[in-house]
Amino acid sequence: MSIKQLAIYIFFIQAYSAKYTPDWKSLDSRPLPQWYDEAKFGIFIHWGVFSVPSFHSEWFWNYWKLQKIPDVVSYMDKNYPPDFTYADFASQFTVEFFNPREWADILQASGARYVVLTSKHCEGFTNWPSKYSFNWNSNATGPNRDLVGEFSSAIREKTNLKLGLYHCLSEWFNPLYLSDKEANFTTNDFVKFKIMPELYELVSKYKPELLWSDLCEKKGPASYWTSREFLTWLYNESPVKETVVTNDRWCDVCLCKHGGYHTCTDRYNPGTLQKHKWENCMTIDQRSWGYRRNANIEDYLSVHEIITTFASTISCGGNMLMNVGPTKDGIIMPIFEERLRQFGSWLKVNEEAVYGTVPWSHQNDSLTKDVWYTMRQTNNEGTVVYAIVLSWPEHSVLKLFEPLATPVTLVTMLGYQGQFIWIPGTEYQGIYIDVPMISWNKLPTQWAWIFKLTFIDN
Repeated sequence: MSIKQLAIYIFFIQAYSAKYTPDWKSLDSRPLPQWYDEAKFGIFIHWGVFSVPSFHSEWFWNYWKLQKIPDVVSYMDKNYPPDFTYADFASQFTVEFFNPREWADILQASGARYVVLTSKHCEGFTNWPSKYSFNWNSNATGPNRDLVGEFSSAIREKTNLKLGLYHCLSEWFNPLYLSDKEANFTTNDFVKFKIMPELYELVSKYKPELLWSDLCEKKGPASYWTSREFLTWLYNESPVKETVVTNDRWCDVCLCKHGGYHTCTDRYNPGTLQKHKWENCMTIDQRSWGYRRNANIEDYLSVHEIITTFASTISCGGNMLMNVGPTKDGIIMPIFEERLRQFGSWLKVNEEAVYGTVPWSHQNDSLTKDVWYTMRQTNNEGTVVYAIVLSWPEHSVLKLFEPLATPVTLVTMLGYQGQFIWIPGTEYQGIYIDVPMISWNKLPTQWAWIFKLTFIDN
């Protein structure tokens, strides 16, 4: 039995035999399902009524009515009548061009191994016909469709991606939530009659293998949200109890402490190896998670910037969850599709250095900047280290300080035929790789290159 097979066997023995209790010590002891760590890359999709105004960000309602941000207030004053309400936007959330099978094709091409769709954001609008959201859901107004259901079916039929669902616990303007907040969360009518019934319904109906919880307001203890009781059910009794993965946004003090993997903050990327599995949830549009009609081209990350973020993330043990925001009519705009397909083409060449790898003893090189490492143990090639090189080597020599080569070390580039000549570094520390001039049209990718080093001694 290989090491990987043994790890899977041990996980399932632990998962099947464990019975978790509603306290953090027990819940936090649950092993993280292995598929998540191996996946490395997922796609986040922010989509809802906020996609109709598609101005400023997905927090549009909050910015308009609570924070009263001047440019949002001015936008509404100039373009809508005085009696227009946020709820009036829902009828314009038409999604007439939404083809979940086309979305599935784009997501598959991106190289992602999981996807997280917004089931409900802070506005409270559910993208499925929830019995607990009455007329504020996608089947009662606007699309008149079960968006989560259609998307889930397409992902499972057309791709090998794991299905994840985003669900926000708090709702800015729900009267029950506002009443509980006014009582300093000593009452929990909102949780009892709205949130928990809705959440049990969501998991039971669509069976997501990743549940991405959020709190738009970082308020309310776990005792108010009954988060521990829900997670106990999720891990012990739910239809996805063996494989489901969760994050850490379950109460006001849960971030970076409790739940499944850690997200800590949006766009969390510490740059150093972490003791606990973590995720960098980030956006292609650097200023918003939801689609923005007024975005400028410089607001979007280039594919090289995406790869740079990804390299630093996986080298330090994280996953990257990259967000796109579809339009109100159900289109993933060409600039998002281009970035996804470009990144997918890079991953297709370099997947050996990504999926199923683990952090090495060194995360980046101390001699040459813009070099990040991953590694895997193999039976035939010993310790294999992958050097993700973000900038082409100067003077045709790639100088790496960290790897200690052995006499049988071979150096290759993923996607490129042939081996590279190397010598030990100064005072036999590190390795100097001869990188001859190569025509750009013969390189496997345009943006970053991965050198594979076998039989490394450290």
